[in-house]
Amino acid sequence: MAAVFEKPPITHRLAPMLQGFDGPLAFAVFLLACAGLLTMYSSGFDHGTRFADHSRNMVLAGVIMFVVAQVPPQRLMSFAVPLYTVGVALLIAVAIFGLTKKGARRWLNVGIVIQPSEILKIATPLMLAWWFQKRESQMRPLDFLVAGILLAIPVGLIVKQPDLGTAILVMVAGLSVIFFAGLSWKLIVPPVVLGIVAAVLLIVFEDQLCAAGVRWPILHDYQQQRICTLLDPGKDPLGKGFHIIQGMIAIGSGGFLGKGFMPGTQTHLEFIPERTTDFIFAAFSEEFGLVGNLCLIAGFLFLVLRGLAIALEASTVFSRLLAGAITMIFFTNAFVNMGMVSGIHPVVGVPLPFISYGGTAMVTLGMGLGILMSISKAKRLVQS
Repeated sequence: MAAVFEKPPITHRLAPMLQGFDGPLAFAVFLLACAGLLTMYSSGFDHGTRFADHSRNMVLAGVIMFVVAQVPPQRLMSFAVPLYTVGVALLIAVAIFGLTKKGARRWLNVGIVIQPSEILKIATPLMLAWWFQKRESQMRPLDFLVAGILLAIPVGLIVKQPDLGTAILVMVAGLSVIFFAGLSWKLIVPPVVLGIVAAVLLIVFEDQLCAAGVRWPILHDYQQQRICTLLDPGKDPLGKGFHIIQGMIAIGSGGFLGKGFMPGTQTHLEFIPERTTDFIFAAFSEEFGLVGNLCLIAGFLFLVLRGLAIALEASTVFSRLLAGAITMIFFTNAFVNMGMVSGIHPVVGVPLPFISYGGTAMVTLGMGLGILMSISKAKRLVQS
């Protein structure tokens, strides 16, 4: 009798793929994505097709997350050098013949307009994790110096564009890899202390420095002006201080419970600048209040803690360093965005993950989540 082979049901065929989804992480992302869709519907209600485009970007990010989650960490490691090399090459291309918008040269037209610096948010920690995995058995101080150079190249090119916000995110991701790789505290403490001292001196002597028109190195004029208006945005309420003032007004007007979904006056009367992108947290705060903010912060905190747990449980040096760095990208994005909208630190172009509008940024988030889920899946397979 001929053997009869029945085709397994689709649920059995999809089961290995679905194992790539870390349950707690997926749940946190789902809640944040829902918050993002609600906020975008309200803040972008009279802003063209922003809600539809944001929904499409989320779907695209979800597909990318699903695909990347199926790629084992060992395979991801093979992409490190090519992706980093292509990313740096694209940054050089941007510096030579990139598109300029609002005084910044950050984009490249390759049939579609892309922002190559977003690629380096993933490519840089991927490259550094690959480097330390290769040097695991013979780690020397020189290896950390090489890692610093690998980090300085993309950060320097991004600062040159200028795009201080993305440069900060890439730098934090790279420094996280270097720190988790075992950098000595003797090398960490001195620059941290110098940074704190410089920040204190800046705060104390801010008025004198700004009034004297002292030119600070590295910073562009508009970046220097943002720092000058940070502690006292009332100095230029209709200019450089306008963003901070309107953001704080919107947050304060939300009160404890918020004004409710859709009736935010600061949002719909267009007092909040960039209300669907960098300052969308102000729109969220106005409509959902302190309670909504605490829930949003709790969601990000849970996501970060879960990411760090995945990093701690990772089975290889490469996976541990990469998971830790990607988790720090999510943390830094959320912290910097909420901080700048609240007037805690200067305004920089950093989106709020899953909430702010932006196609390239959403794709990067999807890749990052997919990598975390791939690492989580690899650990569960090892345990089983």
